[in-house]
Amino acid sequence: MKKLKISIIALAVGLMSFATATNFTLEQDTVHSSFIFSVKHMGIADFNGMFKKYDTKITGTKADLSDVVIEFTAESASIDTRVEKRDNHVKSADFLDVQKYPKITFVSTSVKKGKGENYTVVGDFTLHGVTKSITLNAEKTGEMVNPDSKEKKIGMKFTGELKRKDFGVGESFPDAVVSNEIRFVADMEFTVAE
Repeated sequence: MKKLKISIIALAVGLMSFATATNFTLEQDTVHSSFIFSVKHMGIADFNGMFKKYDTKITGTKADLSDVVIEFTAESASIDTRVEKRDNHVKSADFLDVQKYPKITFVSTSVKKGKGENYTVVGDFTLHGVTKSITLNAEKTGEMVNPDSKEKKIGMKFTGELKRKDFGVGESFPDAVVSNEIRFVADMEFTVAE
């Protein structure tokens, strides 16, 4: 009986250790990441911009990433369209109103693993003071140990689309000038912290 109790305790400790060991955090490697958006200008050509300051953290317990929580925050004033005059206009109350709404955020509410390394991510996206549920496509693009730093690295690509007017952005500007649909791509590299 005593041996059985010891075995049960040992098993419980082992399971607890395994659970703790599998908790992980993916921390964004900003130097090797990008967050780019695209809109159609005057109905004829796609135009790209980016955000310079943002952070993404992913936490989970399963190696296949099926239970992760994804948290993303961008500074709206860090938008860059390569033209200062245009940047200032987009930052104004006509569009992002960065003084009033300095942050853009996303927090996942569910992650569903698909085929291979593909995932469907649903979450709450907050822009211009409005929060709505959006769906992203995600793909794990690679995994390796950096030979110099010895850090474990994981690559992820997130793609999605939203309608700016759903969030009250640029409502007075018709789709013929700048499309209502905004597409975005985030190519990100993460360092695994266990």
